[in-house]
This record gives sequence, C-alpha cells and structure tokens, in this order.
Amino acid sequence: MKVFGCIDIHGSKFLYQFAEEKFNAETYLMFLENVLAKKYYPRKVCYIQDNASYHKDKDIWAWFKENKEWLFVKNLPPYCPELNATEYIWHHTRMQGTHNQYFDTKEKIQEKLESVFSGIQKNPKEINGYIRPFL
Repeated sequence: MKVFGCIDIHGSKFLYQFAEEKFNAETYLMFLENVLAKKYYPRKVCYIQDNASYHKDKDIWAWFKENKEWLFVKNLPPYCPELNATEYIWHHTRMQGTHNQYFDTKEKIQEKLESVFSGIQKNPKEINGYIRPFL
C-alpha cells in the first residue's frame, strides 16, 4: 500500500489517495485526475513536485501539457527534501500515527493513516506550523 499526497499551502488542505500496488506513472496519473483535478479544476494552480521517477514520465508531462490552462507545474531541485512541504506532513503522519506502533495487518495501518489524514482535513490548523515557512 502506498499513499500519494499533496498540500494546498494557502488553504492548509491535505489531499491524498492510496495506491494498492506501487508508485508509477499510471497510479500517479490516477491521483492527478481523481484527486488534484477534481479538487481544483478549473482554478489556476501552481503545482510543485519532487523528482520521483514517475513524475518525469512522458505520459505525465503530456497530461500536464493538456491541462496547462489551469495547471502550472514546477519540479523541485533534486535531493532537496527540505524544500518539499509534503515531507513535513509525512513526518507529522509518522509521529501522530505510526511511530512506535505495530500493525499486524495492512488494513489496520491504512485505518490509522486515514485517521491521521482525516484529522488534518478536519482541522487544517494542525499543519499550519509545518507549512508556514513555505508561504
């Protein structure tokens, strides 16, 4: 089980989607279409992503090109996780949900992650301190 996630730094919103298999261009495209586009289209968005290999896939960039009227995409410099606001949300998730915990099934860890993510979505102020430096 994998999780795609992004944050709206101006609205302190956290969006996510679980992927059953692995991170690849196909599952990332599903995230872009089913989560990002559904939430923001047709509003103008500046979308910043790291340098994961599937972010550089030709099909992904073709989708970005098709959606350029509302979506501006910028890649972070390589090897700079400190510039990626989402990394701080993953840290928060570990501390609040999975640190020093044992989960005997995939379903139990997914439930815990959904609980942490739901908490962030219901109370966006919970992550303000993490994203304030990026504003």
